[in-house]
Amino acid sequence: MSEALETLAKKAAALDAADELARHRDLFALDDGVVYLDGNSLGALPRHVPARMQDVIAREWGQLRIRSWEESGWWTAPERIGDRIAPLVGAGPGTVVVGDSTSVNVFKALVAAVRLAGDDRDEILVDASTFPTDGYVAQSAARMTGRHIRALPPAEIVAALGPRTAAVLVNHVDYRTGRLNDLPGMTAAIQSAGALAVWDLCHSAGALPVGLGEHGVDFAVGCTYKYLNGGPGSPAYLYVRGDHQPRFDTPLPGWNSHEDPFGMRPAYVPGDGAVRGRVGTPDILSMLALESALDVWDGVPIEAVRAKSLALTDFFLECVEAYVPAGRVSSVTPVAHAERGSQVSLSCEGAGEVMRALTARGVVGDFRRPDVLRFGFTPLYVGFADAERAATQLAALLG
Repeated sequence: MSEALETLAKKAAALDAADELARHRDLFALDDGVVYLDGNSLGALPRHVPARMQDVIAREWGQLRIRSWEESGWWTAPERIGDRIAPLVGAGPGTVVVGDSTSVNVFKALVAAVRLAGDDRDEILVDASTFPTDGYVAQSAARMTGRHIRALPPAEIVAALGPRTAAVLVNHVDYRTGRLNDLPGMTAAIQSAGALAVWDLCHSAGALPVGLGEHGVDFAVGCTYKYLNGGPGSPAYLYVRGDHQPRFDTPLPGWNSHEDPFGMRPAYVPGDGAVRGRVGTPDILSMLALESALDVWDGVPIEAVRAKSLALTDFFLECVEAYVPAGRVSSVTPVAHAERGSQVSLSCEGAGEVMRALTARGVVGDFRRPDVLRFGFTPLYVGFADAERAATQLAALLG
């Protein structure tokens, strides 16, 4: 064990020394001596954001007040910030709008997809392992649109497609296991069946290339407080493929998406482009905190992030295998790179107590019932020494 510790500690140091993304760690507010592996739930604070928010509050709100809707660019923030997120998910300008929550955007996207599919298609397929809210929203959307819903494991969705399928809602990365679903292949199969694909990117955006434009995805949604580091409850985003936008029939028409929002006309006429995804007044403080947080992505190729993510998770699994006594944990995260997101989930007896003890030792991950230890690896600020230390502390608890 001691020899393995020394060998892997040296390997971690060498990998960190060669890491082209290591310098980005200093951009974040992180505690010395703490290994933060819960960025797949809440990303760390970029250091410069508090100063930006002080200016937003004291000057833009405190001094300019109502003038800031125009003079500070508040009104155009949802589309402007959407254009900053777009490259991170492989989307083009004018296809992403920021606002509302992921749940609200799932509802907009799924209902709009069903409406685009036509009245002769009466079935919605949903990923059975999805984050529960997506399932709840899908059930409500099905009731509202007069469709019925079928929940299936992602591996069974393609075989279940047929002439009655209107839309399919799938998580790109499974929140519990870290499994990466086949977005290109599933999207192509869904569209070949005449249906529309709606993807939830909450656990992939900012961790790996998505390629929404390249793969012709119809709709996508995602949160911004995980790998995008937008802050607790930061607004989500909605992607609508460009050629769908003229027919995007939102179930939540609001004055912000009207072609003449200040005309206050009783009849709703949608605006053009991504603005159709807006509903009501944007939550400006959260919106501008997110915009500032996105500065950490300037000049960062998502391909480099993906390469480091895979190297980190590989190395963590190597350390766990070397340090933790056999039989105490087992990985439920796929070994194959093509099937892995940016987290490692370990099945462990007494996982809740183990995670509480790990947190007390300065290794912060999270627990998913009944028995999953979940460790998220955020490549912009997590290093290989962090991975090695996390495995060392886990072994100390389980040894």
